[in-house]
Amino acid sequence: MTQDQFNKKVKELFKENEKLITRKNEPAKQNNGVYTRYKFPVVTAEHVPVFWRYDLDYKTNPHLLERIGVNAAFNSGAIELNGKILLALRVEGTDRKSFFAIAESPNGVDNFKFWDYPVTMPEIDGNPDTNVYDMRLVKHEDGWIYGQFCTERKDPESPISDTSSAIAQGGLTRTKDFVTWERLPDLKTPSPQQRNIVLHPEFINGKYAFYTRPQDGFIDAGTGGGIGWGLTGSMENPVIDLETIIDDRQYHTIKEAKNGMGPAPIKTDKGWLQLAHGVRNTAAGLRYVLYMFLTDLKEPNKVIAEPAGYFIAPQGDERIGDVSNVVFSNGWVKKDNGEVLIYYASSDTRLHVAVSSVDKLLDYVLNTLPDKLRSAEGVKQRNELIAKNLKIIKQFI
Repeated sequence: MTQDQFNKKVKELFKENEKLITRKNEPAKQNNGVYTRYKFPVVTAEHVPVFWRYDLDYKTNPHLLERIGVNAAFNSGAIELNGKILLALRVEGTDRKSFFAIAESPNGVDNFKFWDYPVTMPEIDGNPDTNVYDMRLVKHEDGWIYGQFCTERKDPESPISDTSSAIAQGGLTRTKDFVTWERLPDLKTPSPQQRNIVLHPEFINGKYAFYTRPQDGFIDAGTGGGIGWGLTGSMENPVIDLETIIDDRQYHTIKEAKNGMGPAPIKTDKGWLQLAHGVRNTAAGLRYVLYMFLTDLKEPNKVIAEPAGYFIAPQGDERIGDVSNVVFSNGWVKKDNGEVLIYYASSDTRLHVAVSSVDKLLDYVLNTLPDKLRSAEGVKQRNELIAKNLKIIKQFI
């Protein structure tokens, strides 16, 4: 490849990347009235800047080979700041290591552009992370913006030959500008492992409150599981002495195998809107879906409403990816006009957006029937709806 050919190819790479970033997104044709999915993913591995992946110096890369590959861009924290929507994305390299990166959009549904550099996350002295991922972003009333994420390390008690045993804990950081990050100690809880921790945005009885996901093992919940709740007096020494389960796993439901909180809750006049993920086993492996519930305004650890079944499940191309049949969310944004942007990843590969509103979500959690846990009871609920509708259906047909 000559220098001229090299230059031309580089320009083509930048042009294609810009074309993808600036592609206008549009609502999908199908929606269920609760939210509207958008047609295109908002971020994919292809959105990552060209200059993150290629050495653009002809002398050191005359064949223009990709030097540091990117496998996926998904599970993202989200926040509105200075009129922009910021995503704290999990970017996974082809080496399997994940890191955080900030992408910014003027409207939250398209035109997400990565900042020039990924997040430089400090490590804990003497206990470095092997992998970090799935950050939640929370504007806390103490004035800081906190990031909560999973930090993964090899299990020091496992044999050297065991290369899959890992320990997950709740990593903590805080920032004011998303450029400089202060690393805080990992959250300590009574549970052996923590995969998802979420900071409540307000003090509870003068203390910091966390939603947790206690687990016995790295993948399996074991005797643990459920969405936990605990308080700590300090973020500089974050220790939860008492961890209680506020939303447990349940047999033959969408959260049979395990469940965990998604992003930090949204405050409304009816309570705290909560978005979570539920996992069940299938013949094809674990299936992840999203579900919602509402907790009490004054006691956020008290569930007051929970619709039956899933809120969002993978559909179409969303079901295909590195870990198929999965949707996961750790970020949403409530705008001043009541609109809610829900960011969810599909199959550990790409990031999507669905748009709803506080009013619709409250209607959904308060008026959708709960799970009666038996087939016969489900049929009874459905028959009652059918009977009601048959009395009024003639005016529509």
